[in-house]
Amino acid sequence: MADTRDKAILTCALTGVLTDPSQYPVPVTPAQMAAEARDAFNAGASIMHVHLRRQEPGMGHLPSWDPEVAAEIVDAIRAACPGVIINLTTGVIGPDISGPAACIRRVKPEIAACNAGTLNYLKIREDGRWAWPPMVFDNPVEKVKAFLDVMAETGTLPEFECFDVGIARSVGMFRKAGMTQHVDYNFVMGVASGMPADGDLLPLLLRWIEPGAAWQTTLIGRAEIWPVHRRTAELGGMLRTGLEDSFYLPDGSRAPGNGALIEALAACARRAGREVARPAEARAMLGLAAD
Repeated sequence: MADTRDKAILTCALTGVLTDPSQYPVPVTPAQMAAEARDAFNAGASIMHVHLRRQEPGMGHLPSWDPEVAAEIVDAIRAACPGVIINLTTGVIGPDISGPAACIRRVKPEIAACNAGTLNYLKIREDGRWAWPPMVFDNPVEKVKAFLDVMAETGTLPEFECFDVGIARSVGMFRKAGMTQHVDYNFVMGVASGMPADGDLLPLLLRWIEPGAAWQTTLIGRAEIWPVHRRTAELGGMLRTGLEDSFYLPDGSRAPGNGALIEALAACARRAGREVARPAEARAMLGLAAD
């Protein structure tokens, strides 16, 4: 295989956790998820970040942890996108991880998100009202370890979601404590109470990660996120977008779907002098088994 060190792996975050499909064009059913994944795959995404939604009529705005729903959705995506890499969500509030654990065991994704620390998850409106009731996204060490133990059992690589600098620094402690031997970082930027989507932060963050670790950015926002995608590409990071993270293209227009967002992301990579990794190349770069 040709040298892939400078290639960019693209991830598509297809739908997210709570966006209402009656108001926004997010996929919910296995067929919808597969169709959106295929568009993103054709545009250059090798990894699909998968959230699961309730399948009952009128309930698609709510998350599901039914392992059979997980299997139907993941099987549909894999059939539509030969060689695709599945990255399964795991985020839950509270100590009970039985739902995401059952889904990981059922579909055995190549990668799963592992939220690496606790965050006050907040957003405030211009008039001073909370956009939603203030909540704590709790990820204490014992919960992180429980997720990592399930991932080790299924051969799933953890991707550590880092919402703030201290959370990113904690990941190295997890490795030192023997909780994991695999360290990949996802810097989540744009949550109002976490790191802002600011390209000037990236060189500083890279000083505090484990040497040689893969990293990417998840950028939440509108047109302002695209210069940060470009900076990620310039600094050698992997790239992610999709309807979970943004509905807006670089020109500020609404994206018609995931495929258009991934096309714009691939263009960011190429403008930074990097080609887009194909699925087999992405697997080799991440140390995953060939499909």
